[in-house]
Amino acid sequence: MSRDWRSVGLVAGWQTAASLCYYSIFAATGFVREAFTLSESLVGLFLTAALVGYTVTLFPSGAAVDGYGERPVMIAGLLALAAAAVGVSFAPTYATVLAAGGVLGAAYSTAMPASNRGIVAHAPTGQTNLAMGLKQVGVTTGSAAASLLVTGVAAVLAWQVGFWVIALLAVGYAALFAARYRGQEGTGELSVPDVTGLFEQRAYAVLVAAGLFLGASIFTMLGYIVLYVQDAVGASAAIGGIALALTQITGSVARVGAGSLADRLGGARGAALVALGQLGLGTALFGTLAFDPGSLVPVLVLFAGLGLSIHGSTGVFYSCLTDLVDGDEVGAATAGGQTAINVGGVVTPPIFGFLVETGGYDAAWALLALTAGAATLLLLLVTRRT
Repeated sequence: MSRDWRSVGLVAGWQTAASLCYYSIFAATGFVREAFTLSESLVGLFLTAALVGYTVTLFPSGAAVDGYGERPVMIAGLLALAAAAVGVSFAPTYATVLAAGGVLGAAYSTAMPASNRGIVAHAPTGQTNLAMGLKQVGVTTGSAAASLLVTGVAAVLAWQVGFWVIALLAVGYAALFAARYRGQEGTGELSVPDVTGLFEQRAYAVLVAAGLFLGASIFTMLGYIVLYVQDAVGASAAIGGIALALTQITGSVARVGAGSLADRLGGARGAALVALGQLGLGTALFGTLAFDPGSLVPVLVLFAGLGLSIHGSTGVFYSCLTDLVDGDEVGAATAGGQTAINVGGVVTPPIFGFLVETGGYDAAWALLALTAGAATLLLLLVTRRT
């Protein structure tokens, strides 16, 4: 199996296209709220539906990656994401948009198990953390592009048109990926992952627990940035999209920098130490948001900082996770970590929305300061066990 940056780049490009599809719904929260006359809690439920679909199919996707290799799973997954994005745009009722979001999430469940396996297989020796960070930039790049594309197209056409453009881009990249990428073969068998064996490793179990609170912080923050800028700052949905894109851009920079630093520190402990620092900073920034900075400029600065800290920590999180398991367990191990992240994202957005309705955004951001703080404490335990 070749270890080269070309293959890493193809995997990173695939991750970008997949995230462009999935994170389009985060950019469309304001339009969905208006189209179906929803409360903040029901908007959170829409995001939760996508995360539920994502979560319940993670272990099957991880098993498919370990059994058949990442290449066929990635091609099929990207085509399914394109179809699901179109389905969201055509949903006529709130119930159908929930169902379409669930299908979109299920299609995205192929992303982390498959792309992480591709990075572990192809990353140049001694640069796995950097390669993982570059791949994770695909998440933030795709998310930022979705934010600008959906809100930008909506400013001149219907918001649904943005989803159609995204689907076309995904289909195009699927064709390119199929022609250029040669993956690592799997075991040839589809088997039930040894979840019990994975969780017998104490450091892995604690890291997965940290992922629960990390997911609560990331997904809730991303889901409510646009609405917060509209409701609390009084800016337009387009400005909210810019704020979301800024968070994604700084997250991209942080993922590369964090990966490079983790490579210098070395091993699972180096990755855990870098993530620990990022989550500690994120805790402080969420706490600052809870004091209602009010005007647009300080809000943009805070969200840029949250991109550098909270959103920029997932690359080293996955690097630490994959360092703790054997190579033939990467798909299943990633599924375990991503399931924890998603569960946090499933539970927390509706609670955040409820707090907004009953106590305002100050109380809601304080909740995320607590979740980020819990993740920080658990990562401190990981550094002591690695």
